[in-house]
Amino acid sequence: MWISFLLALIPIIWLIYSLAIRKMPAIKACSIGLLITIVLAILGFNLSIVDTLTGALEGILMGLWPIVYVIVAALFTYNVSNYSGGIKIIQDTLSSITIDQRILVLIIAWGFGGFLEAIAGFGTAVAIPAGILIGFGLNPINAAVICLIANTTPTAFGAIGLPVITLSDVTNLPVTPLSFVITLQLALLIIIIPFLLVILTGGGVKAIKGVGLITLMSGLSFSIPQILVAKFVGPELPAIVGSICCILTTVLMAKLYHHQDNDIKENIEKHSAIEILRASSPFILVFVFVVLASSLFPNIQHLLGKVTSYIKVYTGKDTELFKINWLSSPGTLILLATFIGGLIQKVSFKKLGQILKSTIFGLWKTLITICSIVALAKVMGYAGMTSAIAAALVVLMGPIYPLVAPLIGALGTFITGSDTSANVLFGNLQLSSAKALGVNSNWVVGSNMVGATAGKMISPQSIAVASAAIGQDGSESIILKQVAKWCLLYLGIICIFLYAWC
Repeated sequence: MWISFLLALIPIIWLIYSLAIRKMPAIKACSIGLLITIVLAILGFNLSIVDTLTGALEGILMGLWPIVYVIVAALFTYNVSNYSGGIKIIQDTLSSITIDQRILVLIIAWGFGGFLEAIAGFGTAVAIPAGILIGFGLNPINAAVICLIANTTPTAFGAIGLPVITLSDVTNLPVTPLSFVITLQLALLIIIIPFLLVILTGGGVKAIKGVGLITLMSGLSFSIPQILVAKFVGPELPAIVGSICCILTTVLMAKLYHHQDNDIKENIEKHSAIEILRASSPFILVFVFVVLASSLFPNIQHLLGKVTSYIKVYTGKDTELFKINWLSSPGTLILLATFIGGLIQKVSFKKLGQILKSTIFGLWKTLITICSIVALAKVMGYAGMTSAIAAALVVLMGPIYPLVAPLIGALGTFITGSDTSANVLFGNLQLSSAKALGVNSNWVVGSNMVGATAGKMISPQSIAVASAAIGQDGSESIILKQVAKWCLLYLGIICIFLYAWC
């Protein structure tokens, strides 16, 4: 077991070394990491050559659909709005509320980013807010780091609750009680993160001065509604309701308690309600389309789901067919919303096509990076490398296993880039460990989900999305280095808090 454990660690050690220490470009580091993983799977874990290569191919396809597809769509939305002048109008509108970057970060990265994660996921919550924040004058690297940290706790109930629903399905634990437990586990972090975002925006702890109450309310207004919705409704709506309450509360608090100079207000260009609606139309339509296509409207979801292709890619045993949801994919819905929104903003169809083409060609390095890392994760999973790492941790920790349970969830997301995948990989392992130790199953299984939210911010896949969003090739190592220390703090808080209450 220990040899398998050490071999399985090699791809992870390589990614950390190449990205964080050698500062190697992500496209090169992840491609080499994939080759290393393929060799280890064949020689060290006896996965056949055919199974290894088809597993990698499945990962490449999954990287393209839906992940890269959604990133292209999200950046296309921003690029169209930027070309049409819509982003400028949105900036002016938000500036009329406040020009304080600390509060804008709470509204855009925390509230709006949480909302995007709740309805769509797959990188939208980093890609779109980062671009908007740069427009408000934030340093691009800082904007990327802020959005990565903000996009942690909302991922638990992202994509209309998919990660928690999947965790429930994998473990056969009732979904509503499990959802409620997870919201309780996340509560402390949801209050802490807004303060961290303000500190990062202002360059130090002193940045909290003057916005402490707004920051506190930004966290509470997200956490409390989320807990109540999870308790009485279920996993689909907690992050949606929480993020909307957060945005409304933060905006209201800014208007009531954070007054800005009248001279500044007078210098901000005023826009009519029609202009604001037109400028916001792509984002409004994204919200409408994604919600209509979600499980909240099962008839529409079922109708769109009929247009689906199933492809057998992986040749190994007990594999699921690779699925392409042509109409219900967030990427399709975002593209459609952007084309309609662009036409509303009086951008010609020809110009929209040109913007889409330039968006796609500008992301070729990101495409290769993401496909490589997802393929690496797939091969590790099929070869048994991921489960070997987790099993060794269980044996090593024994009765204090609940202390490291979140680390396993974080490991899953670091490797796969997905909370949902981390739950599929390790959900049953966490359940078995909880039963063996005689502790609360919901609490330990929920720890996997909470830990997965931490791994999200340092996943090479997430780093690649952030780098693409700010348009700075080769910035992955800088972003990872800055995010890593906050990830360690995040994990430390999680592990101690969850173990103390286990």
